[in-house]
Amino acid sequence: MGLTNSQLREHLDAVAVKDAVVAAALERCGYPEERIRPTGYRTLLRTIVGQQVSVAAAASVWNRLEAELGEDMAARELLDRDFDTLRACGLSRQKQGYARSLCELVESGELDLESLPQDDEEAIAELVRIKGIGRWSAEIYLLFAEGRQDIWPAGDLAVQEAVGRLLGLPERPSEKHTRELGEQWRPYRGAMAIFTWHTYNNAAL
Repeated sequence: MGLTNSQLREHLDAVAVKDAVVAAALERCGYPEERIRPTGYRTLLRTIVGQQVSVAAAASVWNRLEAELGEDMAARELLDRDFDTLRACGLSRQKQGYARSLCELVESGELDLESLPQDDEEAIAELVRIKGIGRWSAEIYLLFAEGRQDIWPAGDLAVQEAVGRLLGLPERPSEKHTRELGEQWRPYRGAMAIFTWHTYNNAAL
């Protein structure tokens, strides 16, 4: 399960004790709300479905898939469908390739989403074996579904922009620089990531 509201408060308070900038930002913007997703392959499948389309379009495709595959949307069910059936649900050829990659790894037992490595980098390495799941998607899964407290998605543009504003930088930091800047917030970078999204559109910052 993802980080709860109480965990977010606890982690951000721990950061704020050591970081006056974060403490001041918390005063102005308040605490973020939890972002929790279920663990398991459906969450990753939904990530694939949602890539490069609007929220409404993704929801439409998902509903059609659910109607075709059943509420459980078992990996075996998707693998048993042919190209045209999945195309009618709204999955492009590319996304079908990504979805089949995920389902094949799950069905074969090569990817056990209930027993990912405890080491974050090792867990990310397992997840990016899925076609269409890059580092950012893997980090988001580990943060929102598993609630890993020190995940830091430094490649996220909103995180970069918010960190730049928070620290008063003249321009948005690069992914590498954002990763370096995040070191000061260990071991609570997950809460800080959620806080940066919270502040991204907040006029108080």
